[in-house]
Amino acid sequence: MNKKISKLAFILVWAFVAPAFIAGQVSSWSLSVGAKTLTPDQQVAADKAAADAAAKQAEIDAAKQDTIKNMSDLQKKIDKANKAKADLQKSLGQIQQSVGVVQKKITTTKSVITETATNISRKEEEIKNLNDHIALQQEMLKNFIQQTYYIQNKPILSMLLSDGNFSELMSGDEHFGTLDEKIVGLIDDINSKKTQVDQDKAQLAEAKHKNEQVLNATVVQQKGLIADQVNVQGDIAEKEATIAELKQKLTELQNDLNTVTGESYNAKDIKDAIEYANKKTGVPNGILFAFLTQESGRGKNVGQCTYKDVEKVSVAGYKKYGKKYQVSIVTLYKRWDLFKKIVQDLNYSESKKVSCTIPFSKAGPNQGGAMGAAQFMSDTWNSYKSQVAANTGHSNPDPWNLTDGAMALAIKVKNAGGTSTNSSSIKKMVTKYYGASPDNDATAKNYYNNILYFVKNYDKLISN
Repeated sequence: MNKKISKLAFILVWAFVAPAFIAGQVSSWSLSVGAKTLTPDQQVAADKAAADAAAKQAEIDAAKQDTIKNMSDLQKKIDKANKAKADLQKSLGQIQQSVGVVQKKITTTKSVITETATNISRKEEEIKNLNDHIALQQEMLKNFIQQTYYIQNKPILSMLLSDGNFSELMSGDEHFGTLDEKIVGLIDDINSKKTQVDQDKAQLAEAKHKNEQVLNATVVQQKGLIADQVNVQGDIAEKEATIAELKQKLTELQNDLNTVTGESYNAKDIKDAIEYANKKTGVPNGILFAFLTQESGRGKNVGQCTYKDVEKVSVAGYKKYGKKYQVSIVTLYKRWDLFKKIVQDLNYSESKKVSCTIPFSKAGPNQGGAMGAAQFMSDTWNSYKSQVAANTGHSNPDPWNLTDGAMALAIKVKNAGGTSTNSSSIKKMVTKYYGASPDNDATAKNYYNNILYFVKNYDKLISN
């Protein structure tokens, strides 16, 4: 607690104690003088004492108003920070959605590039085959040209004197015309194929290049979005830290105000604790009675084991069930460390009793270590401490204290929707509080039936 808050608490305490002390002194002095008429000096003294008392009362009223104003200002800051956090979370959601869209685009583009590369490879194979075909056609062309040359340069007289005749010579001319056509056809075919192949290859290369440009631009966009995401996540973490700090200051102010105004409360029994928690949270008495009965027999059975006992049974059971329960073993030791800090702060021994681990069965592993009337695990208890302190006025709430334990349970039940005693609401409440639906889980169903019974019979049972 900072010096400003401590100074304020001192002023408020003095403002409460001084008037009571002075009033007692004045009352005692008045009785001693009885019905005697006050002398002028005595009257002056009495008037001065009354004026001092009035001044002190004015001082405490002013201090209370300042504290209440400070608390109101802190709450406004918390609300503002929560709104900013919500806006950041909304932005984060939008960024994450955009990242998803961009990632999908990257995946699609990569797929297109891969397909294009495959097409290019196939086209290159076609080009190779075509080149082989062109080489064959070129060889044929060479032969055709040689034949043409031979016909063109052969003397007609020798052709006439040969074994052939004139008709064969004429047919040779026709053959020459056919060769000429074939040569022209081959050249056209070769040029056409080469042109088509070159065009196809150029188009595929251009498509691949464009897709690679799109991919590079998309990757840059993705990196920017991820950077924005990291920044927003950092801003959210910063807001959460600010909110936690403001809530701590608010709790400290509330504790100081509770102390000086006499509102720090300790219930005399479980019934009183239930009624006080009901007054503070609005959770029906019957609901609180039912959950406290189910959890600890209304504070009568808060545990019979030390954490060493819990460790022995739990770890043995987890190891028996295999490596998949290693996380549970880690959680066990984490809770044990938190438990040690809790009992140390409360000046309890580390042998303080907690709930025992039930021997493992086919139903699966479980873990003891629950504390007090509400049977909260140490990590759960720490998450409710500040809210409990704000409601009971205890600066360091104690899970084994009936008032604190009942208040913690009331807050958790309220968060689970504990504002009604009808059966459908209780079922929803048990599902959220217990973590399983009575409609699907036998243990949860038994828990629900017990809660329902205690709620319906609260008036009769509370008097016992």
